[in-house]
Amino acid sequence: MKKIKKGDIVGRLSYNKDIIFVVDRIIKTKANEEIAILKGITIRIEANSPVEDLELIENKTIEEHVRNFEERVIKRIEKQEKLLKQNGYLFRERLVVYTGRILHIDGDRKYAEKSHRYYKKIGLNAIVKNIPERKQAILIPNMLQRYNPDILVLTGHDGMIKKGTQFNNLYNYRNSRYFIKAVEQARKQSLKKDLVIFAGACQSYYEGLMMAGSNFASSPARILIDFMDPLIVAEKIATTKEEKFVTIQDIQEELRDGTRGINGIRRARKKENLTCIRY
Repeated sequence: MKKIKKGDIVGRLSYNKDIIFVVDRIIKTKANEEIAILKGITIRIEANSPVEDLELIENKTIEEHVRNFEERVIKRIEKQEKLLKQNGYLFRERLVVYTGRILHIDGDRKYAEKSHRYYKKIGLNAIVKNIPERKQAILIPNMLQRYNPDILVLTGHDGMIKKGTQFNNLYNYRNSRYFIKAVEQARKQSLKKDLVIFAGACQSYYEGLMMAGSNFASSPARILIDFMDPLIVAEKIATTKEEKFVTIQDIQEELRDGTRGINGIRRARKKENLTCIRY
């Protein structure tokens, strides 16, 4: 059997290979057991597994998985472009979207790249940065001063260490404490009192994120969320007219698992609109 190494695409045998992961790193325990730290390819989940429980995924399966994912993203882009054009945003063959400024900070480099392409394709005014979850709180003050966003997305990967137990134990979550600190810093440092914040990833400590100051967060039911879910929330807020409120009911049908995966509080849109023009 081929030795599992960093960068391999794998599935967990004990879970019937239900999720496709990339091996982020491999660590050794005191008992000399090899444990792989895993990150979902299209799901914002982080997990760990004994190396012997992992199996390499065939290239054909990986290609099919990635192709299905890319097709799903493309279909949404086409749908949103069509809606924007129907709503009068097409002007002299340019897609002009009046949008709040989004600052999207993602702990996953590939997710950050895909998010940037998505925002750009539908004409949103978004800055996307790849910053590891543990560093987000440290760098957020400088990011807010530099970009002064209307909407802040703090995401990446997360997961419960002991799934189904210790829901209120902050240290039972892989990255929730970092997201919570980043939200707290954002509330302290933002120049805009009406900054709208989305925070979290798969199985995140929803109550802690909301108490820290998020408007929308994951994951109330401690379930998986899709790569696209944070983007959909940011997009909806950014393109909603200033006199209207954005609620989770406006978004839930477009999310992977509705309000079980993401929820939040009612929040008015910001008063200032910015213009983004895509040729």
